[in-house]
Amino acid sequence: MDMNQKSAPIYEALERVRRQRIVPFDVPGHKRGRGNPELVELLGQQCVGIDVNSMKPLDNLGHPVSVIREAEELTADAFGAARAFLMVNGTTSSVQTMIMSVCKEGDKIILPRNVHKSVINALVLCGAVPKYVQVKLNPKIGLALGVEIEEIIRVMDENPDAKAIFINNPTYYGICSNIELITKLAHERGMKVLVDEAHGTHLYFSDELPMSAMQAGADMAAVSMHKSGGSLTQSSILLCGPDMDADYVRQIINLTQTTSASYLLLSSLDISRRNLALRGKESFTKVAKMAEYARNEINEIGGYYAYGRELIDGDSVYDFDVTKLSVYTQGIGLTGIEVYDLLRDEYDIQIEFGDIGNILAYISIGDRIQEIERLVGALEDIKRIYGKDGSDLFCGEFIQPECVISPRKAFYANKELVPIRETVGRICGEIVMCYPPGIPILTPGEVITDEIIDLILYSKEKGCSLQGTIDPQVDCLNVIVEE
Repeated sequence: MDMNQKSAPIYEALERVRRQRIVPFDVPGHKRGRGNPELVELLGQQCVGIDVNSMKPLDNLGHPVSVIREAEELTADAFGAARAFLMVNGTTSSVQTMIMSVCKEGDKIILPRNVHKSVINALVLCGAVPKYVQVKLNPKIGLALGVEIEEIIRVMDENPDAKAIFINNPTYYGICSNIELITKLAHERGMKVLVDEAHGTHLYFSDELPMSAMQAGADMAAVSMHKSGGSLTQSSILLCGPDMDADYVRQIINLTQTTSASYLLLSSLDISRRNLALRGKESFTKVAKMAEYARNEINEIGGYYAYGRELIDGDSVYDFDVTKLSVYTQGIGLTGIEVYDLLRDEYDIQIEFGDIGNILAYISIGDRIQEIERLVGALEDIKRIYGKDGSDLFCGEFIQPECVISPRKAFYANKELVPIRETVGRICGEIVMCYPPGIPILTPGEVITDEIIDLILYSKEKGCSLQGTIDPQVDCLNVIVEE
């Protein structure tokens, strides 16, 4: 690293402003907390006192020229990028910026179907047309895998005019595709490579983990600093490679990002970047060791399957992020969401999510071995007390629907609410998904089938949080009116 990563320019500027005791006749209206004592009681004066508006000494996120610009340059240096942008509208905003920076109405983009809903929403916003790469399913654990090279070459050859390829690195469950080779193949065809690294902050700070997007030569990457990087919820970074017009990217960001950027979020990004640059390698080595320890202990219980690097096959699972503690639960006769609910309700343990087949416990720089032991003990208890025969459980949960209309056209088409069992053969006009993980079961423009309806109803019956629909109960689906 060439720059002084010990510096945190936004944090330092905020401390200077705090010491000056400036009289505020600007927003926010709580005036350093004086107007909202209950908020101060909840968050503390230290926090509320730096919830301030953009002012000359603090720069402006929409057009940074001083401390924010310097913080972004330090971030680019720490992550090995040509340019970096601090983002305060979440990684959703980073993902949407990536797509809108390279795609316009009617442009094709190649992507796997198991993307986050923010990707589909970006297609609605800009009018790009998805060309899906088929992903294989691991039938034992019902898990969508990575992108196979042969399949992505097939889709690229069928769509030589596609503007970009979009890749998850890693998936929520820790699975990585061969991002370096995919990037090389895409660049040979003049396509940009966009990477969702919402769950990959740590890849930039370890030689023992899968390759990061910038290391692979990708053009853009959306990185959730608030997930494994330690910053406050909703803070993110967007990285650019050398062949992106970063000034144009800034203009795209400013189409949707707030003009009232939170300095709590910005300073948390600044401090977290410094922390990772100085201590990231040792921190994530420790995280990987804790996750591997937990994986081994859980597999010793029996019934559960905490999967790891043994899934690697060189193609559909090119690499695996061992910091992801993903556990298949149906071997004890329970779905992931049932184990999730038991952990929270009976053991006061909040894990990241449970779906039909799996749970995910997020292990990060804030964890200690005693918490790992408590989780393992609770899972052992759950098997002993609640375990049962699971032969009737359904697992193969990733279905790739047929997309017949672009998401944008479908989203804005005339629609009607129809009882879910009567929607077979109709075209969906909304997103239907379990959140987390936020991978849609249906997106606007896709054909509804009996199999998809069965999955939605099964997910609902087992207690998954179904979101995205007009009908909060998901008894009806919003479908396109047939002309």
